[in-house]
Amino acid sequence: MTVPDSSAFGPTGPVDPTGSAGPSAPADPAATSPAGRTAPAGGPVRLDGPWTHRDVAANGARFHIAEMGEGPLVLLLHGFPQFWWTWRHQMTALADAGFRAVAMDLRGVGGSDRTPRGYDPANLALDVTGVIRSLGEPDAALVGHDLGGYLAWTAAVMRPKLVRRLVVSSMPHPRRWRSSMLSDFAQSRAGSYVWGFQRPWLPERQLLADDAALVGGLIQDWAGPRTPEFPDEETLDVYRRAMSIPSTAHCSIEPYRWMVRSMARPDGIQFNRRMKRPVRVPTLHLHGSLDPAVRTRSSAGSGQYVEAPYRWRLFDGVGHFPHEEDPIGFSTELINWLKDPEPDR
Repeated sequence: MTVPDSSAFGPTGPVDPTGSAGPSAPADPAATSPAGRTAPAGGPVRLDGPWTHRDVAANGARFHIAEMGEGPLVLLLHGFPQFWWTWRHQMTALADAGFRAVAMDLRGVGGSDRTPRGYDPANLALDVTGVIRSLGEPDAALVGHDLGGYLAWTAAVMRPKLVRRLVVSSMPHPRRWRSSMLSDFAQSRAGSYVWGFQRPWLPERQLLADDAALVGGLIQDWAGPRTPEFPDEETLDVYRRAMSIPSTAHCSIEPYRWMVRSMARPDGIQFNRRMKRPVRVPTLHLHGSLDPAVRTRSSAGSGQYVEAPYRWRLFDGVGHFPHEEDPIGFSTELINWLKDPEPDR
């Protein structure tokens, strides 16, 4: 296994992993962003919009959700280094199309609980399915991006009765991700940030330095050139402020530490074997053709793990964030597929 240079994440100090964040009431709308501009109303997490905010209990923790619309549940799972707000475009589109759109903050991020442990994918997937039950729904269509996509794959294998349909963006199947990171040098180099996360306590303050400037840098670097308006400075400020909530940086990194450190451990080997079970729900797999963090070739082989209708769609000229770089195209593809009673293979 070749480990690329991970010097982008320099020396830091420890961050308390047990801290709690997620304000119960909106912060001062006059608060300023890291860049000195006026920040959006609602504090760093509970941003104002046509949605409503509340907390739900699931799997021994408290999770912040934003929701809007009525109809079949569509649960949206964010990736790194973002939080629920990344789905703001899809939430309004889904609600207008007759769905109940719910975007949750994953454990340790946004307004959800920061717990001292529980960041392995099996437990994080139980967070997701627990939220489905807490919302009083029999099942949900899961839509996951990046790490959220990894957890969506996992939840569809572990709790298939709770997953009506599966949509994954910018993330291969966990077994495909593992093999690509270990055997494909190009993907291993593209995912060098994951290797950089393995140093204890070192990446956290690098993420937080200069008002979380690295968060903005990663989003800019991973976005494609097709839509120069994404990301703008105000959008980057929102993500930087959310990452600056105490303990968020540490908790955001912990899942990636588990994914690598467990590869040779019994729990990681058991998880990898467990993921041999095929996905048996209709699956839509979306990817940006210019994604520099997860190569197209790495994701494209994931269909071998799906024993159900599987549709692969590539967004031309788009990077790692197709749902934000091309929100109209992404939402249209998503909604048309969700409404298709017989999705093609």
